[in-house]
Parts: sequence; structure tokens; C-alpha cells
Amino acid sequence: MSNENKITNIKETVKLFKIFSDYTRLRIIDLLEGGEFSVQEITDALDTSQSAISHQLKLLRDLHVVKFRKEGKQVIYSLQDNHIKEIFLIGYSHATECKD
Repeated sequence: MSNENKITNIKETVKLFKIFSDYTRLRIIDLLEGGEFSVQEITDALDTSQSAISHQLKLLRDLHVVKFRKEGKQVIYSLQDNHIKEIFLIGYSHATECKD
């Protein structure tokens, strides 16, 4: 792998880790870790405005953290792949084990 490719990949990794630095985004990832949910179901589960959830979902889509499919007029979201789930669960596990 060329040095230029490696630098590009590291920059993309930084963007990915920034996704995990927001409370609402982590709550969405936590919810989606359990399966597929519509925007309305996410909004209801997190007791947050639909516009706030839609904004966060767009960021998650743009960085390939979540994927979506349409079911009629509803948009159903799920995690992109197991890597996202594993990153979240490892971080969560570390945070809970490191409490004083």
C-alpha cells in the first residue's frame, strides 16, 4: 500500500471515530445494534425530534455506518455491517469495565 493510500485511509478512520463521539449518534447505533428500525421508531425510542434524528442518520449514512431500505413510504435503518457493531460493543465494554 502506498503512503498516500495509507494517509487517505487514516483520514477516513478519523472520520469514522468522530461518529462515535456524539451522544445521539451512539444512542442510534446502540438501538440499531438490536435490529432494523424506521425513523419514527428511532425518534420514539430515543424521545428526540425527528429532525434531529434525521440529521444524525444522514451523517451516519454518509460515513457508511448505517444503511437503509424503503418499505413503502417508510425508511428502515440498520447498521452497515458487523464492524460497526463490534467497534461500538468494544468501546462500550471498555467504558463499563474501566469505572472506578
